[in-house]
Amino acid sequence: MYDVIVIGGGPSGLMASIAAASQGAAVLLIDKGDQLGRKLGISGGGRCNVTNRMALDELIAHIPGNGRFMHSPFSIFNNENIIQFFEDLGIRLKEEDRGRMFPVSDKASTVVRTLIDKVKELGVTIKTHSPVKDVRYDDDKVLGVILETGELINSHAVVIATGGKSVPHTGSTGDGYPWARKAGHTITDLYPTEVPITSDESFIQNKTLQGLSLRDVELSVINAKGKIIISHEGDMIFTHFGISGPIVLRCSQFVIKELKKQKKHPNTVTMSIDLFPRQSSENIFQELGQLTNQEPKKAVKNVLKGYIPDRILNFILEKVAIDPGGSCANLGNEPLRKMAQLIKSFQFEVNGTLPIEKAFVTGGGVSVKEIHPKTMESKKKQGLYFCGEVLDIHGYTGGYNITVAFSTGYTAGFSAANKKTIS
Repeated sequence: MYDVIVIGGGPSGLMASIAAASQGAAVLLIDKGDQLGRKLGISGGGRCNVTNRMALDELIAHIPGNGRFMHSPFSIFNNENIIQFFEDLGIRLKEEDRGRMFPVSDKASTVVRTLIDKVKELGVTIKTHSPVKDVRYDDDKVLGVILETGELINSHAVVIATGGKSVPHTGSTGDGYPWARKAGHTITDLYPTEVPITSDESFIQNKTLQGLSLRDVELSVINAKGKIIISHEGDMIFTHFGISGPIVLRCSQFVIKELKKQKKHPNTVTMSIDLFPRQSSENIFQELGQLTNQEPKKAVKNVLKGYIPDRILNFILEKVAIDPGGSCANLGNEPLRKMAQLIKSFQFEVNGTLPIEKAFVTGGGVSVKEIHPKTMESKKKQGLYFCGEVLDIHGYTGGYNITVAFSTGYTAGFSAANKKTIS
């Protein structure tokens, strides 16, 4: 008999185990895989972006999937607590752009190893290679778990930290959803977030811009009424199937939601790229005019070389019917004005995203309306707790999802242990 059973050895499960064991609970951590912390080990490009150091209201704004729910877990264990937690374990952190916090070692393995060492130091029993077949309940409360081997393990507190359905090779294959349903929980529609976007545009199909990276641009998702739903500034890249890169990932969930709303066929969503977010169309038009007027005898492509990346320059020149080899003297104002407008708003249609298995994060999950935010305990079954990506909470990339995982994991583990201490 254990005080607390934690299912799943990812970031939220490891943190739940540490929090529960730190309260003196006898904890069992179960994982179906051969090693703990696999997803954590590949996070942040293998460097592990452990959290984001920004004000809490700003942090919550970067968690578009039910971020407001996080006010309570953050009141117990927030980003500053996460930073202090790792530094107390001897992992020095450094702050990078946009508040992202990384270990000074630049190695996710440092973070994973240190967390596992802490779990062991606290006396947590670890069972790897141990798939859970089912979570047992009676009418009111949790009773324990049954392993695939048939072994029955009793406990008055079970923490489900099994992750979502993204990055399945790390073990996130949606195992927790059936157990949540069985307890009476609602699983909201699952969909990929933080995922590359697909398009059937001819310039994508023909690979005209494939491999082209754009830096410090603004990407927008536009609804059926022509209104901008969301815009993000940063970097992106054209691929053989569509577009990818940080700002594309951030826009992806809004593309999916807009596609669901639309009834038009073919079902597409308009996106727009602004190559110069801090300049007006008029300002760009004036700059183009000055450049071409200064060297009227030279070819347009030579004069404008470097103003924007060559491949997109050639593409835009073709779009506005300007001969790249023609002299600047033959250019009128109208083509330059059209060019300025395209530089500010290059619109194209997208038709979806790569599948959830290719996503960094799962959208949807166990409804947060059915979870007590101060404890992460189920409102349906006593002693049942949820944390991490199995929940319908998701943020952008940049340390936000891992912050949610650590915060909800700590809150769940701490609460589960204290409930047992009290009872």
